[in-house]
Amino acid sequence: MTHSTKSCAVFGVTALALFCSSAAHAETATSTFDVMLDIDATCSVTAGTGSDIDLGTEDSDATDLSGSSTFSVNCSKTVPYNIGLAPSNGATNGAGVMSPAGSSADEVPYQLRQTSGASGTIWGDTATTTAVGNGVAGTGNGADQDLTVYVTVPSANYAPDSYSDTVTITVNY
Repeated sequence: MTHSTKSCAVFGVTALALFCSSAAHAETATSTFDVMLDIDATCSVTAGTGSDIDLGTEDSDATDLSGSSTFSVNCSKTVPYNIGLAPSNGATNGAGVMSPAGSSADEVPYQLRQTSGASGTIWGDTATTTAVGNGVAGTGNGADQDLTVYVTVPSANYAPDSYSDTVTITVNY
């Protein structure tokens, strides 16, 4: 072996030794970070014309009229809620009056209810975020939940006209 070949071989062994020795002394540094998200409780309510309660056309001697409809509430998962219904007259006991579209001076009384029939449980507007009052309670599941509201009208013995009222749904959560 010539001198230059010997030098290359020694250099090669030395380089390998340096590489291996630096790999043996390699170190790492670590740190951490957090991934965070705050999720607020939310609720929405959907009613609209599809939720209208149309009692139809009745003769003035009709009694014990009733009807029902549904609306949807969508609250975040596990969020408790209480729903109140308020007729436009502001009665907290769910007792509203339908006003005439025409010239009649009459107003037709009605009662909002949680269950069907003239003796069904009244649905009013005393619900709060912490108490159900005369409203309806539920717990959100992150999807639409349909609720049924019933209305009763004891008598249609009023002047011929078209009568209506607007009910406000309040979801307290």
